Formats: sequence, structure tokens, C-alpha cells
Amino acid sequence: MAASWLRPWHPAPRQAPALLCLAPAGAGCGQYRPWQDLLGDDVSVIGVALPGRESRWSDPMPGTLDEAVRQIAAEADALLAPGQPWTVFGESFGGLLGFEVVRRLAADHGRLPEALVVAACRAPHRWVGAGNGLLAADDELEKLLAARDLDPELLDAETRELMLETLRADVELSLTYRHPGRVVLPVPVEAWGGRDDTTVTAAHLAEWADYADDFRRREFPGGHYFCAERTDDITALLRLLAEEGDRHAR
Repeated sequence: MAASWLRPWHPAPRQAPALLCLAPAGAGCGQYRPWQDLLGDDVSVIGVALPGRESRWSDPMPGTLDEAVRQIAAEADALLAPGQPWTVFGESFGGLLGFEVVRRLAADHGRLPEALVVAACRAPHRWVGAGNGLLAADDELEKLLAARDLDPELLDAETRELMLETLRADVELSLTYRHPGRVVLPVPVEAWGGRDDTTVTAAHLAEWADYADDFRRREFPGGHYFCAERTDDITALLRLLAEEGDRHAR
């Protein structure tokens, strides 16, 4: 039996505003586990665990991105308590998944988050076919992995190859994405980016305004993986969003 798609790290995950976190392509949600310690009991941090990594190495990848979204949304609906405020945070590929999870939870379960936050993520229409260039040559995937600036002492040849395989699988999954056409989410959307990010620029982030009536863009020092570099700033802002959502829920 396949493992759960969700990893709640709060001792009582239904009793605090929830933060659903989706990682970049090729990465696991375990990187968000320390956020629970930073946010304490005030926020329930929930990681989205995709197959083929961390504790789900043996679980097969879904055939399409839509299949993954449906399973994530179904589990989120079951985990979240009625009336519990929740926010979605997605980095890069995780931002695209987060956008679709918000749409699916609204359509299938009648649930809307307090906000969708996308970090270092291009707008949905930019993802259609975008992965073809990455798969055309292995060195493109190597460059994407190198951009994470991982500790070389922890990245032996076998680990590196496994990470490249996971990254390749996520890129292939992204190629199954079908853009829904004009969609305006009825929730606030924030697009966050690093000032030095040459992959997702300020102009790319601004295009998210077409998907929300309530839109805000924020810039941070750093590049594409600025969230790992500015963890304290990122979690502080997410705490504020959670607290604001909790006030609205009351």
C-alpha cells in the first residue's frame, strides 16, 4: 500500500492554522520539518510527500500531475478540520502543484485556503511544455541540481544519481500539466522571489496577478532557493499570514 501524501508535524495538527508546504522539483518535504520547531504550536506545518523520495522511495510516481493533485487534495480534505484555517506554500514546481491543489480542493470539497503563496515559481501558463528543455540534455538537470549549492561531502555519486532521477521524474510529471485557461482564484495570492534569481524573474512573478483579484509580490535577498537562505524571514511572514487567517476564521 502506498504511503500517505501528507506529513503533519504538529502534535495536534487539526487544532492550529495549517500550513501546507510543497517542495521544489526533485526535493522532499522533509526540508520543512524544522519549520514546525520555528513556528511552534501556533501553526500546524504539513509537508506534501511526493513518491520516489525520502520515506516514499518505493512508491510509484503518479501517471499525471492531475492524479497527484487529486490524491493530495483528498487527503488534505480528510486531515483538515471543518473550519480550520489553512494556507498553501509552494516553491518552484511545488507552487504549480499548490495552485492546482487549491483549485481541486475548491472544486471537489468546497474548501478554500486563507492564501496561496508561491515562491520562485512562474505562473501556470509558463509551465506548459517547459520541462522539455531540461530533459533534452542531462547537463541541464545537472545545472539545476548544482544551483541548490548542496554540501559536496553529503553528495556522493550514488546520492547524486538518485537526486537526478527524482528531479527527472518530477520534470516528466510537470510535462503532463494541462493549463486550465483563464482562472482567477477567489483567495489572496502572493508571489515571492529572490532578487538575484535569473530563472524566475520579477516579471515572471508579476504574471501571477492574472490568477488573482487580490495579489501581492514580495522580493527577498538571494537567488532561486532564497527560502533556504532566508528561513527566519520566510517563516515569520508565514506566521503572520496564518494568524491573519485565524482571525478571519473566527
